Amino acid sequence: MSMFHVMTNATGNVVRPEIRRIAVSDVFSALREGYQDFREKPSHYAFVALIYPIAGALMIGWSAGVELLPMVYPLLTGFALLGPLLALGLMEISRRREVGQPANWSNVLDLLKSPSLPSLLMMSAYLVTLFMIWLVVSRGLYLSMIGDYPAPGVFAFARGVFDHPNAWSFLLWSNGIGFLLALVALVISLVAFPMLLDRDCGAASAVGTSVRASLINPVPVAVWGLMVAALLAIGMATLLVGLIVIVPILGHATWHFYRRLVV
Repeated sequence: MSMFHVMTNATGNVVRPEIRRIAVSDVFSALREGYQDFREKPSHYAFVALIYPIAGALMIGWSAGVELLPMVYPLLTGFALLGPLLALGLMEISRRREVGQPANWSNVLDLLKSPSLPSLLMMSAYLVTLFMIWLVVSRGLYLSMIGDYPAPGVFAFARGVFDHPNAWSFLLWSNGIGFLLALVALVISLVAFPMLLDRDCGAASAVGTSVRASLINPVPVAVWGLMVAALLAIGMATLLVGLIVIVPILGHATWHFYRRLVV
């Protein structure tokens, strides 16, 4: 138990690694390297890649009841907040490939023995908390601005929302709050998860490094966030099928983006 640590490293220190200044071209280079990782051994990624469309389909099915239709959009969009957590295994495979270690899914289970595991669990709790806040806020906004009795059927429900006098105010507030939560998630987790895979530094150092990387490289980080959002939107627009390819590539690319940002 003396080795248990969450916010700091094993010595009780909060390290501050050096941050590189990068260009927008590094964003697309990281995406290209993520694609190369995906292309090398795509069979290894099928299991994690399928979690996304399956989970999304389950969410839609769970929300198919009339009274839960208002939660479909928050569930699908909020699901992206958990992306870094769910792509953890993909980042670990990219890390292992980089240092020449075996990169099979069985090796990823070694994370359970990692000294950074408590910190990874703490970071996971942060993202899950943001996800739950988004769901609660979305539900509250709907109840207060639209009402609790959506019309039967998806199309009738959508028409009822857009025809409501508060429709544009509701959409503005809902998407505005969603954007702020997504921004917080991006800033605190940008490099936090891959950094904890790379070194036993503690959650405080990982979050602090993510914030500093975002402040030092605001334009590339903004481009990264917009690119991730656009690709996930494309994946969802294809009835979640596109996520089978998009999510693994983004997961691997996250590792390479971290390596470009942090010395």
